[in-house]
Amino acid sequence: MVKPTKVTNSIRALREVEGMTQAELARRIGVTRQTIIAIEQEKYSPSLELAFQIARVFGVGLDAVFQYPEGNAS
Repeated sequence: MVKPTKVTNSIRALREVEGMTQAELARRIGVTRQTIIAIEQEKYSPSLELAFQIARVFGVGLDAVFQYPEGNAS
């Protein structure tokens, strides 16, 4: 069983604002659509490099895409 990550994200909302599909985002950053699905469902945390690429596609900072709850600095 895969343990969900504590990192949450706003990728779906950002994609919808842009009218972008999961497949289009995946193509733009060089991953599979399944990877985007797993990240959006918070079943997978992307590498730092991939996180920056995602943020860059939307023209926003990392903290606009990914959130880490307060008090989880373990």
